[in-house]
Amino acid sequence: MELLTEIWRRATGTQPAPSSTVVLATAVVAALVVALPQLWPLARHAITLVHEGSHATVAVLTGRRLAGIRLHSDTSGLTVSVGRPRGPGMVATAAAGYIGPGVLGLAAAWLTSRGHAVGVLWILLLLVALMLVQIRNWFGLWSVLVTGAALVAVTWWGSAQVQAASAYAITWFLLLGAPRPVLELLGRRSPGSDPALLARLTHVPTMVWILLLGAITVATAVVGGSLLIAAPLP
Repeated sequence: MELLTEIWRRATGTQPAPSSTVVLATAVVAALVVALPQLWPLARHAITLVHEGSHATVAVLTGRRLAGIRLHSDTSGLTVSVGRPRGPGMVATAAAGYIGPGVLGLAAAWLTSRGHAVGVLWILLLLVALMLVQIRNWFGLWSVLVTGAALVAVTWWGSAQVQAASAYAITWFLLLGAPRPVLELLGRRSPGSDPALLARLTHVPTMVWILLLGAITVATAVVGGSLLIAAPLP
């Protein structure tokens, strides 16, 4: 009981915003991770995890039955849900993957800008734990466990400064990393991609869906970044 009380205290407490230097430094680090070809292939696994988790979340919220999640070493993933093969629920589920990281980043930016940087870390840890029970392959299990272990280490043993910097870095990474997978679709059209599936479901061209998903991810990055930059004291 004492452990749960301590977790609740940490998760719901507020912290002062870090300096503008920390906020901008974490933004630069996140931008480098997204932009550099040496770092992006590894970091993209985290975006895939959120991508598939977004599919799963919306599937459940729209009344579909979740049948499992797979994460692969080539940074691809697969979320299987059971329900009507067409209709608004299926469209929402298919669209959620690419916009999920940006939406999660925007929510994290809103919370961190209001002093809940540590709360963001605990929320992310809870989401990772919920995903764990739906993973259906060994690489996916390894990916989720490593991510969860890193979050536990920061939330439980990190100093207040480390926790705040980590929350800002993760938030920046989600915001800045969300548009890149959508841009990558322009260079490799695949009949099995989410926009291609959306095109079949709605009879709206694949390119229109790519542009729409890209616009949403860019918008979340702009709005979320504005929240993060405006929060710290000069």
